[in-house]
Amino acid sequence: MRIGLYGGSFNPAHEGHRHVCLTALRRLRLDRIWWLVTPGNPLKDRGDLAPLDERAARARAVARDPRITVTTVEAEIGSRFTRDTLRFLVGRRPGIRFVWIMGADSLATFHRWKGFGDIAALVPIAVIDRPGFTLAAPCARAASVLGRYRVPERDAPRLASMIPPAWIYLHGPRSDLSSTAIRRTAGVNAP
Repeated sequence: MRIGLYGGSFNPAHEGHRHVCLTALRRLRLDRIWWLVTPGNPLKDRGDLAPLDERAARARAVARDPRITVTTVEAEIGSRFTRDTLRFLVGRRPGIRFVWIMGADSLATFHRWKGFGDIAALVPIAVIDRPGFTLAAPCARAASVLGRYRVPERDAPRLASMIPPAWIYLHGPRSDLSSTAIRRTAGVNAP
């Protein structure tokens, strides 16, 4: 089984999240994707964070694909950091080939994540291009540190089978939707 893990606040979930996952399912030839709706991102202000159950419900409504499962596993296991969540999942499901999925905007700040090197050592990483980050993200600090582990885009179907560290940057159609912009337009806690 090849499963993509797509974590975030999903505050709110939107079609851009779905776009990223459909791209990853197709390009990486994944069987499923789990959305990991986090209780709160340690690098972001929690003041405008909608309740977890509301964000998870909205994510389920947006996902609309039987291959995408929305979870709140981080709250269930008491994890605050992606590194710890991945250690838990990889330890519990050693037969599954996990891939961490992130947008290029996250790659730009990945070096600030607690244990980003540990994350890269636990699972292969797929970075999906985002508007405004096409040129900047591959030059980001974490991308430079992990540069020797970047694999060519043509190897996307094999990424889930690669031994980490391994990461890929996937180009293609992009979505300019953003949870931050949606909250600004609709009001701070709009679902």
